[in-house]
Amino acid sequence: MALRHAVLAAGAALLATVGTGATLAYYEESLPTSLNPLFAASMVDYRSQELVFDRMWYHDAITNELKSRIVERWELADAGKSIKITLKDGIKWHDGSPLTSKDVCFTVKAMLDRGTASPIAQQYREVLAGCDTQGNKTAVVHFVKIFHNPRERLGFAVLPASAFSSTAISPDLPFSARPVGTGPFKGSRGRRGVIFEAFANAHHGPKIAQLQLREGGDPLVQVKSLINNDVQGIIAVPPQLRPDLSANDEVALKSYDLRSWWFIAVNTSKGELADRRVRQALNLIIDRTELRQLSIGVKPGEQNSPCEFISGPFVQSSPYYNRSVPVIERSDRAKAEKLLREAGLEKVGGRWHHDGQPISLKIGMLAPLDGEAPDLLFQIGNQIGAGGFDRQEFKISVDDWNKDVLTGKAQDYDLLIGKWSFGLVEDVNDLFHTRAGKEGRKNIFNYSNPEVDKVLEEYEAARTDTAAQDAYHKLHEILAQDLPYLFLWKLDTKSAWRTEVRGNIISPYFYFTEIDAWKVE
Repeated sequence: MALRHAVLAAGAALLATVGTGATLAYYEESLPTSLNPLFAASMVDYRSQELVFDRMWYHDAITNELKSRIVERWELADAGKSIKITLKDGIKWHDGSPLTSKDVCFTVKAMLDRGTASPIAQQYREVLAGCDTQGNKTAVVHFVKIFHNPRERLGFAVLPASAFSSTAISPDLPFSARPVGTGPFKGSRGRRGVIFEAFANAHHGPKIAQLQLREGGDPLVQVKSLINNDVQGIIAVPPQLRPDLSANDEVALKSYDLRSWWFIAVNTSKGELADRRVRQALNLIIDRTELRQLSIGVKPGEQNSPCEFISGPFVQSSPYYNRSVPVIERSDRAKAEKLLREAGLEKVGGRWHHDGQPISLKIGMLAPLDGEAPDLLFQIGNQIGAGGFDRQEFKISVDDWNKDVLTGKAQDYDLLIGKWSFGLVEDVNDLFHTRAGKEGRKNIFNYSNPEVDKVLEEYEAARTDTAAQDAYHKLHEILAQDLPYLFLWKLDTKSAWRTEVRGNIISPYFYFTEIDAWKVE
């Protein structure tokens, strides 16, 4: 009740200053963990932060053109190893102070400061070398090397220098709950929700006065609330509930491209899985068409499927996707059995054995994926069991996934089912490079292949888009043979919004990038 009174009071105050804009409430998967962009740990965080902050550069949701709302002009310097940025006039922080080059350089220096314990900052430390101001409007950002796509490497949100006493930023500062940005909305996080209040600026003119983020619970309750107009939107609708909403004239389903793809990672250093032929056999045992039908509800031959098969580590719309590598849609157990026998395995009583012992595979899956593809873990286990392998199945919490799986410490598993999502840069080097020093930080099973490492280094050395694409096309082909992952699909996420919400273009990955165009009619 206290939150409701606070929301109403804030809304009344906002309407008095902003105008007659509407208030929209929507369900998120959870509350954001932080509104500070340096500490985004989930897609909920990214979506929420996009309402409050401006990123240096972003992709247009319609044309995919690289744009900036805060940069007036730019030019490369230092033979391409630096970029000179001039900011637009008139942009203000939510506290009324002007955006300056000092803020840009402060953000860069905060990310480079080892005292900023942020995985996002750590990633930028491998890209950025420093920043210098040239007056109030111009900043020169320095890279650690020449990149073929320098502006795409600058997708970070700019922070206000005046809000911090040091470039060493911690996640527990009040800023994480009540941040100051230059984005279209001011945000305030409470224990039960987040309130976003419109803030008119030189580069933003939101038509929505207030957004209310509510934590999603039972999906059925969310759908009922949407139909009854208690809320106006749901960010992610489970596949099994989409038919009910698509049949309602007052609700519109909208695709949300997370630029994500699903996989089964294979422990290439464990037991029989070290033999490429065994991995290739597993790839043939998996029947993706059947999995898609049983877990997501996509019927064979269905047009405009929300689930698109892939044969490598990119979505099919990516310029890095190698279309010459075929997708394996159906199982081929005869061919799989031939490969397994060639690898020295023996089938006894319908079960595969090695050195006289039955082979049992331990399979884990990131637990939240069950909401998007119900029973996927169970169905994959069934297919592997039908292919002649004993198995054990486990769901892994988000905390354990981040703590153990992404750090390469979950070596007791044989197979792990997960999903990767990508923003501005589709850089997969950390997934497949041999884990050493700064390399391979997200290499789940510490996969190592010198041929793959060489191709990844070719990508890093690329100075043109064509050279980068050539390297990743080659990578796609190698991985489809070596199979450290069994590549599954790209699964579209569906949002649902009331039809009176108009102009609601949903941006890939970040979602609310085009929120200025949203309105209620």
